[in-house]
Amino acid sequence: MAAYDAICFDLDSTLCEPTQDPAAVLERAFEGVDRDPFCTPADLRAAVPEVPTVQTAEQFYRELFKEVADRADADLAPSLAEQYLEVQNPSAVRFRPGAETALEYARERGRVGLITNGGRKTQIQKLRALGIEDAFDVRVYTNPNAGVFPKPDAAPFERALGALEASPERAIHVGDSLRADVAGANAMGLDSAWIDVGRDDVGREHEPTYELDSLEEFASIV
Repeated sequence: MAAYDAICFDLDSTLCEPTQDPAAVLERAFEGVDRDPFCTPADLRAAVPEVPTVQTAEQFYRELFKEVADRADADLAPSLAEQYLEVQNPSAVRFRPGAETALEYARERGRVGLITNGGRKTQIQKLRALGIEDAFDVRVYTNPNAGVFPKPDAAPFERALGALEASPERAIHVGDSLRADVAGANAMGLDSAWIDVGRDDVGREHEPTYELDSLEEFASIV
């Protein structure tokens, strides 16, 4: 097993998952604008890499719905984003299998960071719901105004490593996205652990150091 000075985790789909049904949330959003759905949750996930960097969750969902809409539906994006955020409850989350134990295990072995592609306003609600707001030595949220762009950009990793006083070769990042978590960590020289949640549509051009079916296997790599 490798020993690390710093262990960093992604949040969404790594440490936690929503308790709301994504399809039901999306259906209610479309009902709110009185239109039949023109996309699925899988369509939204696939479109995320195409969304430009924005400042707020509202802007993100506007751009996301524009990306999956055809020309006739593009004008619906602002009102659809508003309805989606009204239905979605950020605090409706639970730990993914093995996540709570893995986080405790990491804290016993080194300094621990959170690197998430979400803004503080939304993500802090999830941390509080899980009772882990104070479980990290550093928390790095997406903040373009401060130059912290989403993973795989180097900035969030640099900020976390600086606060943790760790070198890349003595750190590992754990996440569910090959495109964001694994690619970003690999580019920075960190080891990477990929949690295969069965819905990453990106090809295997980014190879993780470790591949896990769930965080129940986390102790085997650290």
